Amino acid sequence: MEEVLVDAHDRVRVMTLNRPRVLNSLNLSVVSRLAELFEQWERDESVELIIIKAAGKVFSAGGDLRMFYDHRKDESWKEVVYKKYWLDYHLYSYRKTRVAIWHGLVVGGGAGFTFPSTFRIVTENAAFSTPEVAVGFHTDCSASYFLPRLPGHLGEYLALTGSKLDSADMLACGIATHFVPSKDVPELEKTLLNLQPESSIQEAIQGFAKTPEAGASSLPGFSRMTWINSCFSKDRVEEIIESLASTNDEWCKETARSLRRLSPIALKQALASIRQGRTQSLKKCLEREQRITLNCLRSLVSDDLYEGIRAVVVDKDRAPKWNPSTLAEVTDDMVELILNTYTAREQIQLPLEDEER
Repeated sequence: MEEVLVDAHDRVRVMTLNRPRVLNSLNLSVVSRLAELFEQWERDESVELIIIKAAGKVFSAGGDLRMFYDHRKDESWKEVVYKKYWLDYHLYSYRKTRVAIWHGLVVGGGAGFTFPSTFRIVTENAAFSTPEVAVGFHTDCSASYFLPRLPGHLGEYLALTGSKLDSADMLACGIATHFVPSKDVPELEKTLLNLQPESSIQEAIQGFAKTPEAGASSLPGFSRMTWINSCFSKDRVEEIIESLASTNDEWCKETARSLRRLSPIALKQALASIRQGRTQSLKKCLEREQRITLNCLRSLVSDDLYEGIRAVVVDKDRAPKWNPSTLAEVTDDMVELILNTYTAREQIQLPLEDEER
């Protein structure tokens, strides 16, 4: 079975993630194929529009965590790490118009390679999250670049808690550009495939776009911005949790309890990465993310990534034993080591200029 389906319609190309049994997770072969197709279509002057969608009920659950776990010893995961960061960087300066159609879960690396799309369409069942901290990891695949650029301190909230935003929230905060009911998506695709050269893609999409019904958002993310900005603006994870716990709001208290159950080192490295990303270029963010990823996969300071994958994906007991087990045990030096340790030959070399890629 082909893992990425391709359809050509005159000036339009359609790519479909096709691993529905594993929630369209991204492994080496998928990432390699995506990179190949995007490069090929960018060079092809006849291609003007690329539509990105997915088979099944989920757009993408992100990176293939089981692959990392199974190849812990041989480090064969290095190739997919390098290729994915190159792909993410490439797509921010891509020269062709892209329309991503998001339905179901849009998670981690699946969001990362489609977030730079010109248009990001959500249906009523779409849900965005960056849940990497829950498995002892960090928000990667350009998330440390785009999350801090969301309103207020929503980026810190999403990175640390892994909470979901539904389609109404995604539209409200700018993660999505348009909302189109799922029943209208086939007709939208048909319209895009048959657009005349002089026609406006934006106008075509706008013709199908709707406003989500008031109150349709059942997830607590964007609607809690007052609390999010107050608590998640604190300098340290400990202060964020204390700020949440000291309120009289039950949602805040439950958020604090949830954070206390997560990997202490993952929380601190994620917050540090997001905070640095607020003032850094895309290139600097991706270079830092790659360093963190390699150091987590090599258990430089902690084994929490593999313990998290074991608990969530392998044994599925949902009972990880984090080490260090408390925030107090995670020093600033440990976080600094994870964010900045690298060897020159392994640091990804991203071009300074678009023309050099």
